Order: sequence, then structure tokens, then C-alpha cells
Amino acid sequence: MSGAVDRGAENSGSSLKTEQLTEISELSRRGYQLLKENMVEEAEEAFKKIMEVDENNNYALVGMGDAERKRRRFRQAVEFYLQCLQHHPGNNYALFGLADCYKALNQYNQAIKIWEQYLLHDDSNVTVLTRVADAYRKVRDFKRSKEIYLRVLAKEKDNAYALIGLGHLHYDFKEYAEALKYWERMIEVDPENVDIRVLTSIGNCHRKLRTFERGLYYFGRALQAEPNNFYALFGMADCYRGLDDQRKCLEYWNKILVLDPGNKVILTRAGDAYRSMSNYQDAERYYRKALNIEFDGFAILGLALINKERGNYQEAIDSLQALLKNDPKNFRLYVEIAECYAALGKKDRATAILLQFQRLGIRNSSVTRLLDALQRA
Repeated sequence: MSGAVDRGAENSGSSLKTEQLTEISELSRRGYQLLKENMVEEAEEAFKKIMEVDENNNYALVGMGDAERKRRRFRQAVEFYLQCLQHHPGNNYALFGLADCYKALNQYNQAIKIWEQYLLHDDSNVTVLTRVADAYRKVRDFKRSKEIYLRVLAKEKDNAYALIGLGHLHYDFKEYAEALKYWERMIEVDPENVDIRVLTSIGNCHRKLRTFERGLYYFGRALQAEPNNFYALFGMADCYRGLDDQRKCLEYWNKILVLDPGNKVILTRAGDAYRSMSNYQDAERYYRKALNIEFDGFAILGLALINKERGNYQEAIDSLQALLKNDPKNFRLYVEIAECYAALGKKDRATAILLQFQRLGIRNSSVTRLLDALQRA
């Protein structure tokens, strides 16, 4: 912003005296130095003194906006930037601050409009280009986002923000192999100082691609740097789940629960792991802990499956039918209910529930196979 200091004085009203212009210039410098030092209140005092002399001074208005932005009071900041642009159209600093506020308020389309205005004045600013690309990614405009990220890489081959952004862009659109290329490039550029978020992002790609062993490697590296990182612990557990190693899987679910004992999602995942190991007592305990927090369909399903395994078929059916009301297209519920009816010797009820699913117009191989088996029996 230092380049704006003298312009703040130059663009003041022509009726100002030389000594007033000199004072404005000095206050501008002091205000922005104070902002850099996070002395926000003192900086505001300097900018307010400018506005006492020159109410619509562009530098003072931008400074006030930047002060509010530092406090994360984005709506108040917007008012100062808009006031500046009303009197000084095209002010780059006001445009930059205004767009950043709209981004912080999740008003991405508004942010894009402002940043595009900024680029009319300065289309080579890499910082702004990455922000525009980020905003297009948030509104799921894949083509425009990728185009701008690539413009950044054309200017700076290994720009970290563009590489990370391209990784997220492809990940968001389920192009996991492409996402890997950009995130792995981050490791090639600086292998000794890899951001932990890059490691967990790469791990998540491998999780989605079901290359679980590779995922374990990257989540493991992340845990070496930060042993209690939630995303790395979750990734390790989920990779072991994918490898059907329930004991290792539980080890990491329980590590998360030590840190966050009320995490309902993790409680149900741990319950699933215990159930897969036929440890129904502990599985039931974890499911009920989750339900004590709030209703959870996965916990209800887990308890129903335990009842099924214990031969309590009617109790299982009652729970599964209740879930079916809220999830009428879930093929698994129909299969589990049908198997319970079949175990009770109620073949007609088992067949009927599977035919009910087929009338939805959905084809599912598990439903078809079970229905064929029942009809042949």
C-alpha cells in the first residue's frame, strides 16, 4: 500500500493548503505503519484525522477499510471501500479490499465482479489472479478457474497458491489423479518443508482412489509433523478400514475419541469396527454413546445389524423399517430387512420388500440376486 500514500495527498481537494497536504501524507504513512504493526486503534486515529481535513480522502478511506478488515468486521469494511470507490472510481486498493471482504463473507460472485474490475487496471497481479481463480472454484466454474490458475503458473512456474488451488479444483470435481499431480509438485519443489495440509490432501486422493497403502504413507508423514492432527488420524483410520484391518482402524478412531470424545461420527465408525470384529458388546456401547449425543441413522443401523446377528430379527426389522421412512432409496435397508424376514421363515414378506424397492425403478445387483434366490427357493 505504500505506493498509495502520496496519491492520498495528491488526490485530496484542491482547496487544501500545502501544510495540510504535507500533514495528510505524514498521517497516511503513519497509519499504514501502525496497521502493519497491528496497532489498529492508533492507525484509525491517524486516518480519522485525515478525514477531518479531507472527508473523502481515498487513502484514509482505504485505511479505515483495511483496519476494519483486520478486525474481521467485513461489512463495516465494505462501507469504507464503497465510499472510496464512489469518490475515486477504479482505486485498486479499495477494489482489492472490497473483493477480499466479499470473499470472507462467502459472496463469491460479488468478489469475482470486483476482482475482474481490478484486473482491468492490473492483469499481471499474481496475488489477485489466484484469488479470482479461488473464487471461480468456489462457484464451481471449473473452466474459468483452471484457466486463471494456469495463467499464474505461466508467470510463476511453481506458485504454491496456484498449485494448491489446482489440486483442490480437480479434487472437487472428483479428478483425483489430476489433483495428485499438482499436490505432488509441491513436494518436489520443497521436499523438506511440505505443508501438512498438502500431505493430508495427497492422502485423501489415495483414499478416494482406493490406493490405501499410499494413503497411509502420506497420512503417516503428516502425523510425524503433527501427532494429533484430526485429518491425518481420520485418514489413517479410513485407509485401514479400506484395507479391512479393523484393529488398526480402531486404534486411530480411538485416538480421535481421546481428543474429541463427543464426536458422533467417529463413535459410529468405531462401533462399526467393533461390529466387524464381532465384538457386539463394545459396538453397542459406542453406538449408544453416539445416540446419547443426538439421533444418528448409522448408529441405528449398526444396532439393527447387531440384533440381526444375535437372532433378534423382528427388533432388527422394526429399526430398519424406521430408517426406511427417511431413506426410501437405500437398497441396503431393503436387503437387510428381506434377509431378516427370510430368517424368520417369512419368504413372502422378504420377496415383497425387495419388489417394493424394484418398483422405485432403481436397479441394484444385490437386490436382484437376493430376489432371484428367494424365488428359486
